[in-house]
Amino acid sequence: MADEPTNRDAFRIQAGYCEAMAAPITARIATVLGPTISRESATGRRVLDWPGEPVADALVLRLIGGLHALYRRGVGALAPVFSGQLSDPDVVAAILQRVFVTHDAELLPWLDGPPQTNEAGRSAGLMTALLHLAARYGSKFEILEIGSSAGLNLLIHRYRFDLGGVRSGPADSPVEIRPEWRGPPPPDVAVEIVSTRGVDIQPLDLSGDRDAERLQAYCWVENVERQARLEKTIAMVRAEGVDLVEGDAADWVEARLAESQAEGVTRVLMHSVVWQYLPDATQQRIADAMLAAGARATAERPLGWVMMEPNRDLHRHEVRVRGWPGEVPMQLVALTHAHGAWVEALAPPYATRPYVMRAYS
Repeated sequence: MADEPTNRDAFRIQAGYCEAMAAPITARIATVLGPTISRESATGRRVLDWPGEPVADALVLRLIGGLHALYRRGVGALAPVFSGQLSDPDVVAAILQRVFVTHDAELLPWLDGPPQTNEAGRSAGLMTALLHLAARYGSKFEILEIGSSAGLNLLIHRYRFDLGGVRSGPADSPVEIRPEWRGPPPPDVAVEIVSTRGVDIQPLDLSGDRDAERLQAYCWVENVERQARLEKTIAMVRAEGVDLVEGDAADWVEARLAESQAEGVTRVLMHSVVWQYLPDATQQRIADAMLAAGARATAERPLGWVMMEPNRDLHRHEVRVRGWPGEVPMQLVALTHAHGAWVEALAPPYATRPYVMRAYS
């Protein structure tokens, strides 16, 4: 259980992560808030008395997302803070403290749930992993995604990719995913995604403005390119829809793995920046279900597991791949920026290790 010093220190940790991700304004806000947030507001008291794990719970990002939403709504006091015009920490701290008091009721609900940073750019890492599976098992995939949020990565088959010169996806897609590529190119093989389905414990509904605002608020203010891409992907979801349901991740995975599987199609469990939010028991059930399904997998009906999850100690995200049939443990095939700005492909032999629970990230 956390205490006030631990909760304050989470701001320092998040600031370091933001700096590593080229988000200096967001980093400055986190740096200022750590030592200065007070108990004068209900929001401040709840942050300082946070009972969980503040870093794993992304407490700081919950709070800064709320502040960013107020800025986007036109709260003038926040304009010099989020525009980067102010750098004096004392002045920034004073402005933020006044906002906490005057907008307490609006900010408090932002602490109720984890950030919704559903980011289409993460599809770059996920598609990299799928290319590795395609090289093993063939081009056709059935995608099952947990923690889908608003379903932006369920559009993975509708984006056009350029991954180190390896191209995939429809050429006429309005959204291109083209990260800075480092290292060797991924396998240059065909990928055909025949279906995508997703689940989230509290999915966002982009048909209205409220949930769209949440996504945009959690997109850091510095990330102008991400904001533009987010507008396009929201429009795609509204126009074309996604197969996304509300439910428990473990229940859903167990049910989907029990369904019949088409011959010649690899069934894939996919997730990005989700695992840390799942309870230990949920993680264990999913891992057990995948191992059991993997034992049943055949060359005609393969199974895959692809993920892009954070290594917060190293301020990077890891792209890992596991496939069945086969005895090779989870392989680390690439490193990536948290929002997909760059992908660093690794060369074989790939680091492997048996998949473990929360300690993995």
